Amino acid sequence: MSKVFVLDTNKQPLNPIHSGRARMLLSQGKAAVFRRYPFTIIHKQEALNPQVEPLRVKLDPGAKATGLAVINDRTGEVVWVAQLQHRGFQIRDALTSRRQLRRSRRNSKTRYRKPRFLNRARHKGWLPLSLNSRVTNIMTWVKRLSSLCQITAISQELVRFDTQQMEDAEISGLGYQQGTLAGYEVREFLLEKWKRTCTYCGAKDTKLEIEHIQPRSKGGSNRVSNLCLACVPCNQKKGNQDIHEFLKGKPDLLKQILAQAKRPLADTASVNATRWNLYENLKKTGFPVEVGTGGLTKYNRTIRGLEKTHYWDAVCVGATTPEQLIVSGIKPLLITAKGHGTRQQCRTNKFGFPVRYCSRNKFHKGFQTGDIVKAVVTSGNKVGTYVGRVATRATGSFNISAKGGLIQGISHKYCKQIHKKDGCAYVA
Repeated sequence: MSKVFVLDTNKQPLNPIHSGRARMLLSQGKAAVFRRYPFTIIHKQEALNPQVEPLRVKLDPGAKATGLAVINDRTGEVVWVAQLQHRGFQIRDALTSRRQLRRSRRNSKTRYRKPRFLNRARHKGWLPLSLNSRVTNIMTWVKRLSSLCQITAISQELVRFDTQQMEDAEISGLGYQQGTLAGYEVREFLLEKWKRTCTYCGAKDTKLEIEHIQPRSKGGSNRVSNLCLACVPCNQKKGNQDIHEFLKGKPDLLKQILAQAKRPLADTASVNATRWNLYENLKKTGFPVEVGTGGLTKYNRTIRGLEKTHYWDAVCVGATTPEQLIVSGIKPLLITAKGHGTRQQCRTNKFGFPVRYCSRNKFHKGFQTGDIVKAVVTSGNKVGTYVGRVATRATGSFNISAKGGLIQGISHKYCKQIHKKDGCAYVA
């Protein structure tokens, strides 16, 4: 099982403990629940000279999700893992909608809005809000973890793909081609680019081989723009045929493959820019920051027999990954970034016209939208127990986003707060 974080009476981190021991301390009244997500307890009695183990937090940043892990380098024990789902695309869509509504007002018979998008100075290291939200989400969790356990170092997957070396393998040197990581960078890049499917038949969840679109025997190169992925039957069937000859009966597929081969991985540039910004922010924490490539992460994960997930990738980031990892019973915490509400004064329809008023009061009946509550309904048509994020109303009739879906019209009398709003939703 994932360990439980522990704080002393002064809210200083102690060694994480097994969940069974945490239950015993809680039942004996020696500790109390300090935080639900991640689960943390606080001692009621002062500990005597505790020896606190140093831990390392590891990060595998991605465009849509980031893997988080806390590792004990000395013992190889995986203390805690999580997957953080970002909301960058939601922010992008919201900004696009706002921009469209504001621009439409300059041409409609409404109060004129002067354009102001050209008088904004961008500071050094500026990122679009949709990308910056990923950095701030990760930094929030690094700071949160450092307050709950004894973090002394950070590992980050900084460069996902070494595209300069992959672009022309001949100039990268024999050390790169024949070293331990030979092929890992290229293969991981191709898996992302071709969506982990066979280029020719679309087969999924099967063995995929690196395939030359233009065969080497007919002048093809090793550049990534000439590489794709193919299942074993398709690779053997194509052989050293030219792709125009192999797909002469499928002109649409041929056109699609040739276009995709020349197209760079869409998220690579933006994610790499985010990672460099994150790296600079991590250095400001004062902890030593270790970096590694995506190829090294995959190599570490493969030789240790771990499945492909964001949190196991985080465990395997960097050269300091222990040879033996203790991963039995680890259950990830699934985190989804939800934001901290909106400053809109009213809600609008799709045309930008106001349709309803937004209350200025954030708290209703002692609850705030975004709090995680437990509702035990004992009467009516919705009898049951529901746990999830709450959306409050002044009437006291709340909506709860539970694991099974949205439950509407739950009275505040049935609700009990178990975790204050912090901008995230959780699935343990």
